[in-house]
Amino acid sequence: MTTVLVTGGTGGLGRPTVQRMRQRGFETWVLSRKPGDGHRVADLSTGEGVAHALEDIDVVVHLATTRFRDLKQTRRLLDAMREAGTRHLVFVSIVGVDRVPYGYYRDKVRSEQAIAESGVPFTILRATQFHGFVADAVRAQRRSTVWLPDVPVQPIATEEVAERLVELASAEPAGRVADIGGPEVENVRVFAEQWLEARGERKRIRMLRLPGRLFGAYRRGEHLAGLPGHGRVTFREWAAAQEG
Repeated sequence: MTTVLVTGGTGGLGRPTVQRMRQRGFETWVLSRKPGDGHRVADLSTGEGVAHALEDIDVVVHLATTRFRDLKQTRRLLDAMREAGTRHLVFVSIVGVDRVPYGYYRDKVRSEQAIAESGVPFTILRATQFHGFVADAVRAQRRSTVWLPDVPVQPIATEEVAERLVELASAEPAGRVADIGGPEVENVRVFAEQWLEARGERKRIRMLRLPGRLFGAYRRGEHLAGLPGHGRVTFREWAAAQEG
């Protein structure tokens, strides 16, 4: 039986990944700073407990993110994996990290490079933004008008990314594999309207055409995986299934 350790296993992508790993028969552990059922306690920020957490682990699925600076945590994990002789690292990244001039993306690129240079056998999967990205952008604005950047997006269901991660963890290390994205590419306004419709909310949507290299890259679609997408769940279907 393959034994898997998932970092970030309690997050939005981590939960469905862990669930599917266990359903497929993997012995699956979650690396966490807090004790819990199926947890191995460790802290990637300090390195404390990481070596112990990797004992008898065959595959690490690295999903943990600070949403700010991930490189140091990734390097600590790689050092511990080399020492432990762990045979495969599966890392999730973001489509366009090498084309969109955004600080967090630059850190993701450096993390990818550290993995590739580490000597640890690896697979890197880049995915587009999740469906919840659009919903969160709308929900965060409490007033009657929602302001959004005038850019296209290609959202994908976290469950479909999780399924792909299980496939990759089941296979041999493959380096960087094909990017994945959702089944639709539309202006973010289209998905925002679908979200409001599913919630029965009436709000005005106003688009912002923001200047600069960052939003220029987004307008050009540098963060898109292209069609046909890997995902099959449309944003409208996902929105209709959400509670609250």
